[in-house]
Amino acid sequence: MTGVQRREQLIAVGRKSFAEKGFEGSSVEEIASRAKVSKPVVYEHFGGKEGLYAVVVDREIADLTARVTDALSSEGSARTLIERAALALIGYVEEETDGFRILVRDSPPGQQTGSLASLMSDVATQVEHLLAAQFKARGLEAKTAPMYAQMLVGMVALTGGWWMDSNRKFSREDVAAHLVNLAWNGLTGLEKNPTLHA
Repeated sequence: MTGVQRREQLIAVGRKSFAEKGFEGSSVEEIASRAKVSKPVVYEHFGGKEGLYAVVVDREIADLTARVTDALSSEGSARTLIERAALALIGYVEEETDGFRILVRDSPPGQQTGSLASLMSDVATQVEHLLAAQFKARGLEAKTAPMYAQMLVGMVALTGGWWMDSNRKFSREDVAAHLVNLAWNGLTGLEKNPTLHA
């Protein structure tokens, strides 16, 4: 196995371990054993468990960020873009369950970036601009858009976690449609059978 192949193998094994046991529950010994290498090989590539974890989290953040950014960068109405962003996040939860599990767990002590919270804050900043434009068009105070963006993104992220843990009793399209139904229409205007417009 080449050095690059070994590194990728260790990342895959570490990702699985962090998803199953979290950062604290995983050990270099276990990761090395699963990869059928000695502990020094893990240290050689990553400097330790923290380095491996940082690489795994960075990859997950990059994947999820790209999905949501693509959804928000496409053409369409504000509602359509919010639907696409919700679908992107729910799609990530469905397709990369291990990655989402890693992101929703606590980060190791001292880590300031690379958490789901910091990612969701970045996404909320992007959504904020969409909401501000909608608020202005509707005669609402645009200065409240950042608060609503945090609410919207938090609602989507928490629902994604619930959906993952509920054995996915609903399709991702249904989850996204209901999320947008609540976010777009509010409790008093809920549609009985919401569908996506995107």
